[in-house]
Amino acid sequence: MTEPFAQSTSVLPALTHGRVLESLDRSTCLELLATVAMARIGVTVGALPVILPVIVTLAHPSPDGEPVIVIRCGVGTRLSVAAARAVVAVEADHYDPISHTGWSVLVQGESRLLESPVEREWASALPLRPWADPGGDCFIAVPADLVTGRRLGLG
Repeated sequence: MTEPFAQSTSVLPALTHGRVLESLDRSTCLELLATVAMARIGVTVGALPVILPVIVTLAHPSPDGEPVIVIRCGVGTRLSVAAARAVVAVEADHYDPISHTGWSVLVQGESRLLESPVEREWASALPLRPWADPGGDCFIAVPADLVTGRRLGLG
């Protein structure tokens, strides 16, 4: 059992040779999040972890307020039910398979459905166009309170 582990760890330096893994500060993470239209969300469904692709945007509900990730999905979907007042993880990334460089940003927080008419009107105006049949509009907000990120770049 220890033999495969020893082999896999010896390969790791070869895979990362010439590359630097750096932790990203909050500001850089938010800048990177603002560049993506799709991410993944981790939720719990029936006591099991589920990861789902989602349409996202980073938005500011008020000019001087903290940013939130806004997700658009269909009403009554697994996601809309699971993400109502739940602790979730939203992860976005970008990578270049040729240079083996890229970045990953993770946001963790308590999600909530945007239900008031004012919130729904605001969210409807965001650049969140569904890729599939929307089946109604449900908007979920995840505060960008706990944000971490990493970048793998050339050294």
